[in-house]
Amino acid sequence: MDHSHRRPLLSRRDLMRLGATGVAGFSLSGWLESLADDAAASPARRCSCILLWMPGGPSQMDTFDLKPGHANGGPFKEIETSVPGVRISEHLPRLARQMEHVAIVRSMTSREGDHSRATYLLRTGYLQQGPIRYPALGSLVAKELGSDDSELPNFVSIAPFRAFNQAAYGPGFLGPQYAPLVVGDATVVVQQPNQAGDFGLKVDDLAAASGVTTEQADARLELWKSLEQGFISRRTTAAAIGHRTAYERAVKMMRSEAVQAFQLNDEPAALRDAYGRNRFGQGCLMARRLVERGVPFVEVNLTGAAGNPALGWDTHQNNFDSVRRLSEVLDPAWATLIEDLKSHGLLDTTLIVWMGEFGRTPRINPNNGRDHFPQAWTTVLAGGGIRGGQSIGRTSADGMTVEDRPVSVPDLLATVCTAIGVDPRKQNMSEVGRPIRIVDKDAKVVSEVLA
Repeated sequence: MDHSHRRPLLSRRDLMRLGATGVAGFSLSGWLESLADDAAASPARRCSCILLWMPGGPSQMDTFDLKPGHANGGPFKEIETSVPGVRISEHLPRLARQMEHVAIVRSMTSREGDHSRATYLLRTGYLQQGPIRYPALGSLVAKELGSDDSELPNFVSIAPFRAFNQAAYGPGFLGPQYAPLVVGDATVVVQQPNQAGDFGLKVDDLAAASGVTTEQADARLELWKSLEQGFISRRTTAAAIGHRTAYERAVKMMRSEAVQAFQLNDEPAALRDAYGRNRFGQGCLMARRLVERGVPFVEVNLTGAAGNPALGWDTHQNNFDSVRRLSEVLDPAWATLIEDLKSHGLLDTTLIVWMGEFGRTPRINPNNGRDHFPQAWTTVLAGGGIRGGQSIGRTSADGMTVEDRPVSVPDLLATVCTAIGVDPRKQNMSEVGRPIRIVDKDAKVVSEVLA
């Protein structure tokens, strides 16, 4: 852990008090883990979560863990942030001014360097193997923190690029009632604005088909309910009940005022400009509107940038030009999201998670690119439940290895769950009749990152 880049967790008085009460009989790390467990069970800690998903694997060396002066470092420069001693890329200047709300985890490490397997691991916490279909993090949070009475879905996925692994975006054994509502599926890497200026960020089929009256739609729904009930009476399975529940909630949303959350034209033009007039920027604005209305989990995918031929952050060629273009989309959107959440009184109750499936190689390849690298990379947390203004862990001078405070994927997801008030030890029954913990049993919460 890089202690010079973080705020103190416990004062000398705190330590003396703990010793006097007998807590010193346990290891300090064990006490902090117990504290995290207590925090996860506290209703006061319940937060929404916005996942900024970076498909392809973003380069840690060119964003949050630069190595200036080393041959692996590349041409990008570091800049100071609002927290003394914490430096990030020159191409993230607006986010640098928000660093007091941000915790950088520079010591992520895993073994999966394949897009499909790594995507599944990061999004579910488990390897894709055997008969069990593990649910995505968003589905798990929807189940734990969502409301059956909500007019909006409890998990919304904005512009997901699911080509690497379709199953990594689904509800798995939890069933269709916990599947995400997909807004603006990313069928191509770069999306251009449409006539409405919403970059295709809309929910399909919210209105009845052309020429269908309200009375006709009601009659069709009643017929569907009758057929569905007849089927379930003969085949009472979790899948059938989940299917009915999903459709009932879809109809409820269609007929509610809450669907206005997807109407970005309600926002001031200046705010939309600040987020960035691109699919990712407008997706981040939509995420704020959704958590404002009580949606517990929203993810926004950054799958491309104008003029960038790479598939998301998969920068095997021309890494530096691609990362610069992607950062120019990421920086205003993320920084404005933090500011916007704060102005709406939502930052303390909204956790923002920035991550991809792995990092990129420190060594620059002959195509001026960086390849897949799961051994040592970076994720970032910000907002609710997080002690901002710090960096956790350290990589070597050449960026090849983790030198301090290694953090595994289960460790990260256990920390995310704890920060938003979900007990990572809780179990759900899988489709094979086996109880599965939300996060693997060997996971250890990164307690020092928790507020």
